[in-house]
Amino acid sequence: MKVSCLNNISPKGLQHFTGNYQVVEDQHNSDLILVRSAKMHDYPINDNLLAVARAGAGVNNIPLDKMAEHGVVVFNAPGANSNAVKELVIAGMLMSSRDLIGGYQWVKENQDDEDILKSIEKAKKAFGGHEILGKTLLVIGLGAVGGKVANAAVSLGMKVLGFDPYLSDNARRMLDHKVELIDDLKKAYPVSDFISLHLPLIDSTKHFINESVFSLCKKDVVILNYARDQLVKNEDLKKAIEDGIVKKYVTDFPNHYVANLDHVLYFPHLGASTVESEENCATMAVHQLMNYVEKGEIVNSVNYPNMTLNRLDTTTRLTLLAKNDPDIARQVDHVMDKLADFIQSKASKVKKEYAYYVFDLNKKMPKDLYDKLKDIEGIYRARIMTQ
Repeated sequence: MKVSCLNNISPKGLQHFTGNYQVVEDQHNSDLILVRSAKMHDYPINDNLLAVARAGAGVNNIPLDKMAEHGVVVFNAPGANSNAVKELVIAGMLMSSRDLIGGYQWVKENQDDEDILKSIEKAKKAFGGHEILGKTLLVIGLGAVGGKVANAAVSLGMKVLGFDPYLSDNARRMLDHKVELIDDLKKAYPVSDFISLHLPLIDSTKHFINESVFSLCKKDVVILNYARDQLVKNEDLKKAIEDGIVKKYVTDFPNHYVANLDHVLYFPHLGASTVESEENCATMAVHQLMNYVEKGEIVNSVNYPNMTLNRLDTTTRLTLLAKNDPDIARQVDHVMDKLADFIQSKASKVKKEYAYYVFDLNKKMPKDLYDKLKDIEGIYRARIMTQ
């Protein structure tokens, strides 16, 4: 299998590929792709491309439907970089409370002063701040990153409110028992000293923080945005800063508008930029690709349904990526009924517009039936795996 990397991918992560995989320079004839931030919306999809793995969480740079309709499964690596982002959120919260940047700049500007230690005693009061102990943090979104931020804040002695209407059972179990889960943000905004955003950017979350939210916020609130820039409406943020509602806006996504505002702490998308995070993301992505190639397993896909599969122990495993359509399902069943005596197991799952079918057979897949399946309109890709 040929693998190409559209960005620099951790060499330690790539070492997890077995000898059946070869990392190549030719990006347009590969079977598998690893990507981080490279834009793929205009990327030409070759016929043998099976899967794309994003060595990170966000997939805004990948055309998910276009890939799905070419029979290409897209994976991401949720949670692999969560600790790195969590640490940066905590750092941003501390920096917004204590004027560390202002203090650093003062020392830098006065580094030639031979009596700087004496001068410091007079100057330092300009950089005084507040402790976060006992303050209230509202975490919106309690997934891989948000949950870790909430737990870390509890450990630092903060009162933590958590909001996530889609909180999974597993994520709930991972939360510190001191995190107070709420279901009404309107009651939380007026009592929160800090608000940390951990939401995906979709139509319903664009400009999630806007004038109506700011009107409910406590004076001198700090907004932390390590998720996506468009979660916050720029013009409303500027007014909230000018009106003294927002003390600091801390962001890892400084668009041109925000980069020119006062009272903003901005960082160049450093959230996942640690050696450990990049290695974790690459390792997770590599194993997802190999598991899909070798046994058809789909875990952490963002366009096709996930399906956990055991190692192949029959003669043949047939997998079909398809449009989610009852008529297609009936046609697939009609063809596979001819092999009913040889089907050891079968499974199917759907995710929005797309479906995934898996059949384990105790015989080789007849070519004529395989061709019939491939010819069904709406079947995007058929694959056969054998022992």
